[in-house]
Amino acid sequence: MTVLNLGSANPWEPVVGYSRIVVRGDTAWISGTTAMVDGVVAHPGDAAAQTREVLAMIERSLERAGFSLHDVVRTRMYVTDIGRWEEVGRAHGEVFGDIRPASTMVEVSALIDPGLLVEIEADAVRDGAA
Repeated sequence: MTVLNLGSANPWEPVVGYSRIVVRGDTAWISGTTAMVDGVVAHPGDAAAQTREVLAMIERSLERAGFSLHDVVRTRMYVTDIGRWEEVGRAHGEVFGDIRPASTMVEVSALIDPGLLVEIEADAVRDGAA
């Protein structure tokens, strides 16, 4: 079975050695995604807006690989302040409220840039393969 590795313009991918999204058959794994846009943190200080930005990036990655948000079966959210869980959770719910993938949210001590408040990973299985 062929493995498809799709990258992005993220400067960390070649340094660390990872892909934005990896597809094998009807399954896709999206790497941790942050609200870094063109090398700058989008929406500084706004956890909900960063979450929306991240989920839009994830959606574009999925579509590029032939998947959709409706194929997402699991998300993992990493937040730098669990006290802001509701901001992140509500933004996640705006996108996944009807899809309802398995999900985890955990607090981490830091992300790659101090202005980043949330990082999200997603796993997807193309409809009919689950």
